[in-house]
Formats: sequence, C-alpha cells, structure tokens
Amino acid sequence: MLAYDVVNTIVLVGILGLILVAYTFRLALKGRAQFDRVDKQGGSVLLGKGMMEMAYWALQPIARFLVFLKVTPNQLSWASLVLGGMAGTALAYGYFGFGALFSTYSAFLDTLDGMVARLTGVASDAGEVLDAAVDRYVEFFFLTGVVIYYGQIPALQVIALFALCGSFMVSYSTAKAEALHIPPPPGIMRRPERAFYLTLGAALSPVPMPWLDNLFTLPMANPGYPMIVACFVVAVLSNISAIERLWTIGRMMREKEHAAEENLSAQESVPQLEP
Repeated sequence: MLAYDVVNTIVLVGILGLILVAYTFRLALKGRAQFDRVDKQGGSVLLGKGMMEMAYWALQPIARFLVFLKVTPNQLSWASLVLGGMAGTALAYGYFGFGALFSTYSAFLDTLDGMVARLTGVASDAGEVLDAAVDRYVEFFFLTGVVIYYGQIPALQVIALFALCGSFMVSYSTAKAEALHIPPPPGIMRRPERAFYLTLGAALSPVPMPWLDNLFTLPMANPGYPMIVACFVVAVLSNISAIERLWTIGRMMREKEHAAEENLSAQESVPQLEP
C-alpha cells in the first residue's frame, strides 16, 4: 500500500503539472483568466491570485460539463464531504498520498459546487450554509486523521489540534464580522490557503527522506515530515491571523459605537424649533 501511496503523489503532481503547463499557454496566448469570484476574494502572500485564477480556469470546463449532466450544487457538496471523510481516514492510517488525492478532489468539488450554482442561477443562502458546514467538517476530518496517526507522539497531536483550532477561529472571525454587518478583515490562512498547504504537506509525505530518519526516531514507518511542517505552519499562522482578525473586529465595533454616540449627541444638541 505504501508503494501505491507514492504513486498517488506522482499522479497528483502530474495533474497539477499539466494544469500549470496548460495555463502557461493560456497566459501566453490570451493573458490571465479573470473571475469575479477570485477578484472578490483576492489573493494573499501565501496563495497568490494567479494560482486561484489558474484553478478556476482549469475547473471551468468541468463545471459546464456537470451543468450539462444536471448535477446539482448540493450533490457536489455532499460528494466533497464524503471525499473529505475518506481523506481523513487515509491520513489516520498513514496513507498520506491517498489523503492528499482525496483532499484535492474534495477541494475541487467544493469549488465546483459554487461554480455550478452560479452557472445555473440557483445560488442561495441555504446553499452557502451547506457549503460552509461541509468546509468545516472536511477540515475537521483531515486534521483529526492527522491527530489519530500521531497518537503515540502527544507533541505532534497538539500541533495538529492547534492547526484545527486556528482554522476554525479564522472562519469564526469572518462569520462574526458578517453577522455584525462589518467588512470581514483581511488576513492570511483563509480556507483556500489552509487546504493548499495541508494537502501539499500530505502529498510530499510519502517521499522517502532518509536524512531526516537519521536525525529523528519516530515510532512509525512513515513519519510524514512535510505533514508535520504543514500542520505547524497552519497552527502558527492561522492562530495569529485569527487573533489579528478578532482584534480588528473589536476595534471596528468600538469605532462604530463611538460614531453612533457622537451622531446621537449631535442630534440632541440641535435646538428644537417651537411650534
């Protein structure tokens, strides 16, 4: 099975390589592929806008084909959830290549459900709720699988748990800002970035790294060093981002309340005309 795990990594790298080559030709012939969704979301220092445009461009023909097959956005969301569960299960048993492959397919379907909804004109708040819930469960499955795999090493479990905590807190801060009717503050380690780095860590983990095996002695056949690094990066940066976002939300709310109080005081100071 470990040999097949390496094959999965090769397949995944091959798919992404083909997309990169095809999009490079697109850039040379027609320039960037621009999408309103990507423009609205924007890129960041951790995941550039160009990478997101490339992914949307590659998935656009698949989205149109799914519309032709009359596949619904909700069906894609549920399929994404199932694949996310499969990714977590594979990771729990140490099959990082399988986990990366299933996680990639889950992320593709997560993107495709919104694309199909917009192409068919059925985008709705209910669909957004399902999509957001599936995203949280998929992240939970992935990182829970990592926690289970490193069950004999509490320190690595703590890193994975902090990555999970940071992921949820970044999403919570965005949802809280929207609930308070203020613009969600920008920041790093949003959902696409977390998915990219965690999946990349899983994809690279089946690659043998004997020089690291000589430095560390871990009680498992495949320590998955890139997975450990990815979880550490997500754990640190997502929690920093969450704290910054929540502090910004608090500051914006205080400014909003102060402006409302000043406006009320100004209205009360205006002399009332006698009838």
